[in-house]
Amino acid sequence: MTLAQRLHGALSAHGGWLPFDQFMALALYEPGLGYYASPRATFGRMPGTGSDFVTAPELSEVFGQTLARQVRQALQATGTHEVWEFGAGSGALALQILQQVSEWEQALGAEIVKKYTIVDLSGTLRQRQQTTLAQFGNRVQWVDRLPPALHGVVLGNEVLDAMPVKLLARHGGRWHERGVALHPNAPQTTPGLTPGPTVGDGDDSASPAWVWADRPTELRPPLDVPGDHDYLTEVHPQAEAFVRTLADHLVRGAAFLIDYGFPEAEYYHPQRAMGTLACHHHHRVDDNPLVSVGEKDITAHVNFTGVALAAQEAGMQVLGYTSQARFLINCGMAEVLEALPADALGLAARSMAAKLIHEHEMGELFKVLALAPEASAQAWLPMGFAAGDRTHTL
Repeated sequence: MTLAQRLHGALSAHGGWLPFDQFMALALYEPGLGYYASPRATFGRMPGTGSDFVTAPELSEVFGQTLARQVRQALQATGTHEVWEFGAGSGALALQILQQVSEWEQALGAEIVKKYTIVDLSGTLRQRQQTTLAQFGNRVQWVDRLPPALHGVVLGNEVLDAMPVKLLARHGGRWHERGVALHPNAPQTTPGLTPGPTVGDGDDSASPAWVWADRPTELRPPLDVPGDHDYLTEVHPQAEAFVRTLADHLVRGAAFLIDYGFPEAEYYHPQRAMGTLACHHHHRVDDNPLVSVGEKDITAHVNFTGVALAAQEAGMQVLGYTSQARFLINCGMAEVLEALPADALGLAARSMAAKLIHEHEMGELFKVLALAPEASAQAWLPMGFAAGDRTHTL
């Protein structure tokens, strides 16, 4: 079965219309067919590597080496010895952290991290991670689900942005949920559907084409968007459900979620009328997820206010929220850079690492949100938020 056939079957089973979050879930995660289930390499530095986008640990080892400092402090502060990483990608971040931790352990003669556990739904990526992390043997393990009680430091780098989102479109002064239908007849033959403005090409000549289709809904953005102009945006029930689940399991420790996004007031600004949905393919960005389905990444920016509120409602506390640049600087990135060699290779490494903190690169768009259960939230401040904390903006 092809992904196009799987989508066709899902659409038929839902009366010819599929909410976008379900379409996105199939496009990205359908076993053996979805984008993240593909054996093609998706993480890398340049298009020539076959990748579609670059993440911070792929860009520079300095990212993981600096983040390791925060991990070490959090482990000590919470009295835990395990690291849990969600969506570990190629395994680059885990490798950088474990290499740095191993150096510290050799110098101290004591164990800092007893176990590094990766939670990843992609079997293909898991195989790649196992190859990357083979040197650490049984210290690294993979699981499909969380244990009833989790103790340790949780990491999620560019995880929330890849969680399926619902699309809300306001047109004619009325809110609609935007979904996907078969082109060209479904919008006209399915009662209650309004054809959307963008038509997507099919996966190939033998597959159906997809079209946007909207239907009236009682769903609303969490903030009122002034005006009656046409407006497209996203809501994030799966990301919020994720942190609620994490809160149910994390008994002791802390979680650090790193991603691109905004606080709620900025996310739902009246002028942000086209939403944040984006696709990545060969380091090019487009806004049409209905084309080349399964061959490219689909993401949306994170509403960090919604994530933080969901965590608080589930019993966790917000330890801090700031830009990636400020977080890395607070964690001692300058010291990590000083340790690089003074030769041409070191100069090149410094140049790549600078992209992590430059405002026009990853430094400002990416944010870091830290959460902890109440029992682990007292009497310590994560070093990443020692200056420039923006929790008040959430």
